[in-house]
Amino acid sequence: MNIAEMTWMQVEAYLKTDDRCVLPLGSTEQHAYISLATDSILSERLALEAAEPFGIPVFPVLAYGRTPYFMGYPGTVTVSPDTYESLLKDILESIRTHGFRRIFILNGHGGNSPACPAVQEWSSRHSGVEILWHNWWKSSEVRGAIDMIDPHASHASWMETFPWTRVEGVAVPQEHKGAVELPNRDDITHKRFREIVGDGSFGGWYERSDEEMKTIWSIAVDESRTKLESGWAS
Repeated sequence: MNIAEMTWMQVEAYLKTDDRCVLPLGSTEQHAYISLATDSILSERLALEAAEPFGIPVFPVLAYGRTPYFMGYPGTVTVSPDTYESLLKDILESIRTHGFRRIFILNGHGGNSPACPAVQEWSSRHSGVEILWHNWWKSSEVRGAIDMIDPHASHASWMETFPWTRVEGVAVPQEHKGAVELPNRDDITHKRFREIVGDGSFGGWYERSDEEMKTIWSIAVDESRTKLESGWAS
């Protein structure tokens, strides 16, 4: 269930029978020829599809994360680590206060991952609260399926170019881009990072068939759904 389509009374009624919810995490950052909101679009859609059979509430995606290395690309928005961790913990505290105890964090952006230890530390201080943090694109199942098609696939390549992240009217290159040798992102300027990365893709094909994308997506949904159903310690 999408929280955006629920009333507080419906959430209160749900909490009488279940304590699970999903919090999708995304980002607003350059993705070459596809949407700047790609990470947010994918994590929220994946959360909604995975939770749908169980009627588990899905909170709106947190659409901003840590992505300072892409600030040389217009449209990118980044937040500091302290700000991000504080905001996440405030959100989790609100969710916990209402009675949610099993919180599935479906993350769609690598730059958010360093906040995971802080989230787990927060959870450890709240008896009965369990956090599942899932980086959906990095799982062995999803990554294994991607590697069978193109092991060079990376950020802003075909592996993120789903029908729902494409931008209307934008022609996507048909060639295969070699893997970019990435610098230490913290040691160079935004301008230099952009010079090295170029259009924003880190390597791989820019686009694959819809059939292949549906296969990848199905694996991601099934895995997330399994974790929601039976991935809890308690």
